[in-house]
Formats: sequence, structure tokens, C-alpha cells
Amino acid sequence: MTQFRIQPPTAPLSGTITAPGDKSVGHRAVMLGALAGGEVRITGLGRGADNRATSRAFKQLGVEMREDGDALIVVGAGRRGLRAPEGFIDCGNSGTSIRLMAGLLAAQPFLSRLTGDESLRRRPMKRIVEPLRLMGADIEGDTPPLTIRPVRKALQGIDYVLPVASAQVKSALLLAGLYAEGRTTLTEPGPSRDHTERMLRYLGAPVLSEPDGVTRLDPTGWEPVLDARPIHVPGDPSSAAFIVVAALLAGGDPVVVQGVCINPTRTGFIDALRAMGATVTVRSTGNPGGEPVGDLVVERRAGQPLAAATIEADLVVRCIDEIPILAVAAAAAQGVTWFRDVSELRIKESDRIATTAAMLRAFGVHVEEQSDAFAVHGRGGDSFTPAIVDAAGDHRIAMAAAVAALRASGPSQVDDAANVATSYPGFVNALQTLGADIRD
Repeated sequence: MTQFRIQPPTAPLSGTITAPGDKSVGHRAVMLGALAGGEVRITGLGRGADNRATSRAFKQLGVEMREDGDALIVVGAGRRGLRAPEGFIDCGNSGTSIRLMAGLLAAQPFLSRLTGDESLRRRPMKRIVEPLRLMGADIEGDTPPLTIRPVRKALQGIDYVLPVASAQVKSALLLAGLYAEGRTTLTEPGPSRDHTERMLRYLGAPVLSEPDGVTRLDPTGWEPVLDARPIHVPGDPSSAAFIVVAALLAGGDPVVVQGVCINPTRTGFIDALRAMGATVTVRSTGNPGGEPVGDLVVERRAGQPLAAATIEADLVVRCIDEIPILAVAAAAAQGVTWFRDVSELRIKESDRIATTAAMLRAFGVHVEEQSDAFAVHGRGGDSFTPAIVDAAGDHRIAMAAAVAALRASGPSQVDDAANVATSYPGFVNALQTLGADIRD
């Protein structure tokens, strides 16, 4: 079991780092590269456990891959080139892997079984299983393991209204729709990540994203082969968020996080921090592979604590994974910050409302907890109480606690932090580069 041991910094954090490759884009790069009609060169791919789980899964499905320096070469098998796997496909801790692969494998002429670690086996899959069954898929299991039986006839495109905005559900249905007869039309009640749509368009698929949350995939008349084009995976904004908040709590000179994906569906945490009075500047640096990329510049104003805000509704959808670290920022703010409409946090790698509240309470922060909301009573300019935190095996809780420890009045410890490797294996090194005293 990995522990983090953190001493309060003796000098303000400063410097420049590069964010690790974005997990969400990385999953899709491997998956869609595997369906392309030739070799796809992927650069910037994160080396965390979740992306490795996706790569292993496609090797089980017969897709060849090789390393070329810092790049991964995926030899696309084409739309019909996947083969039956031997045994279960283990998705580890990755909800994105299992949900998107369920959509893809639902259309295949062979049996497949998807599973994961203990945490993933508790996570709900009904939200993807039900609409895939409407398309004609034969799937058993509302939680992992999932058994996906061979299709007897082609899937059928559907017109489906998602009960809640969800990039994973939308992406699973789009991947199934690549194999379906007829058009697939998906309507969401609010915005969600659009990495799948962007990458499908980049690789030549007929995907349209319309106003009012409608996405259409119409393969009629399209030669169903994805183009073999190079894919660059930009830096992960969810990982960058921990560095940004660390800079706001303990920084001095500007802290810069380079090469971050600034897709507007992923930058809700920046909007939330700005609502708290933070100074975070975004410098655009390009648009490789259809994803906007930029540098984040963080400036801390000494003696001016952050201000309380209310984070809710559409903004929550755009920063759901960053809520634990935003709660740490709220703990350092003046006043009471409410996080509303966050019931989705109950079914993440941990019950993140409960584990976020427990983590903050360990640091002496008062937290009010409700079924779908919680309130953080900020300590303003006051230090946090040194703490020993149980991260409950949740990587985001572990990293949020490590950042909170930078504001404590003495040494702190974070237990059960091994799963940080699932998303940000270079997290400790990144904080050390900026001057933090953290060891694992």
C-alpha cells in the first residue's frame, strides 16, 4: 500500500511542468486506432494503469501494437478485424474502458466477457446495457462482469434520449452505431465530453454534433473504414487541476502547466476556480487532432483568499472528476461553498461525497453532507490541521489530500494511495519539481 508523506512547503511552489496524456482521449485513440485501416501513430499517450488496461484489452482482441520511442504504433485491424478473446478481458479500474468496449463488442460476431477490479465490479452498467439492448445487442449483467454474446444480425441504429448527460453512454452507442444499420441519433439533456465525436470526425466518420445536445451518426453511403492518421493525446486537464489548486494554495511565482487539453467540455474546473476568484490564464497553443490544447498559468495573490461559490448544474457535468480537488480549494476559501447536483459522485471509484467529506474533516474543515450535495465551510487564510487520511483506494481522493496537506500547519500522511498510478503516475514527481516536500 502506497503512502504519501507531506511536509508543508518552506517556500512558495513555482515552475513549469507538462501534464500527462489525457486518459479520456488516450482510451479513444487506442480504440479507434484499432479499428482504422492501417498503422496509427499515437503520441502523448498516458502511461497510467487505465490506458494500459485498454491497450491490453485490444491486444487480447488481436490488435498488434509496438513502441516507437515515446509513440505507440497501433496496427489497425479494420472494422471487421477484431478476433475473439481468450478468457475475460480485464479492464482494471477503468470505467471508460469497460463501458466503451461494451458498445464496440456488442456488434461483434464472437463472445466476449468484460470484468475489472473489485471497485469496478460494483459500478453500474445498466445505463449502457439498456440502450445497447434496444439496438439488438445480447448483453448479460447490470454490473461487471458483462457477458456479450455474438450478434445474430446487424445492430439497428436508434433514436435515443439519454436520461442524464454522459460521455461514456454516448460513446458506447456511437461505437455500436459504427456497425449498425441506419442512423443513430443521441440527445442529451446537457453537455458532456465530446472526445469521441471529435476523434471520429478526425478519422473520417460521418458524425454530426448539433446544437441542443444532439449527436448523429449516419453510416449510409459511407465506406466504414476509419482513416489511419496520427493522433496526438493532449495533457489531461483532470490531472492538471491538482497542480493548479496546489499552486493556488501554496504557490508564489506563476506555476505553468503545459500542453493541456482545453476542450470546453473539460475546463469546467477552471470556470469553477475563477468563480472563487482564482487567477488562471489559458494560453492556446494549437488544435492537433481536433482537440484544442493550451498552457495553464496560475498566479496566487498573497493575502487574498479564494471566495466561496456555488458549483451546480451544467458546470458540475463539466468538472465532475475534479470535484474532490475543487473541494480542497473551497476549504481554503472565505465562506461556504456548495456543490450541488453531484449524486454521480456516489458511484465513482469510491462514494466521493463521503470520502471527500471525510478527507476534509481530517484536515479540520467543517463539511455538511447531503444525498446529492455537500457544503464546505472554508477556513479562509487559516492553515489546515495536519492529518492522516485514508484515501479508500481512490486516486482522486489521494491526490486531493496530498494537495490539501500543502496548506497544513505540520506534516500529514495519505494512506491507500496506490491507485494514483491509474491516472497520474508522475504526480509525486510533478509536485516535487515545483518545490513540494512529498514522498511516497
